[in-house]
Amino acid sequence: MPLYAFRCQECGESFDVRATFAEKETGLAPRCPACGGDLVKQVLTAGILINAGSPASSRPSCGPTAGAGCCPW
Repeated sequence: MPLYAFRCQECGESFDVRATFAEKETGLAPRCPACGGDLVKQVLTAGILINAGSPASSRPSCGPTAGAGCCPW
């Protein structure tokens, strides 16, 4: 289940909300756990990078014909 990061506009508290994609689609309206405020905004978070230090050309190309075990992730 995805984790969404929020920040309270009233007190500055940062917090996470775990919600399904369906819940996110219908709209999340979390309240700040610190002050109870409802003026919260979702903040962008960084994703996970795999082999971030390797050039793209050195990464395996795992297409439909690559066979089992091509990609470790």
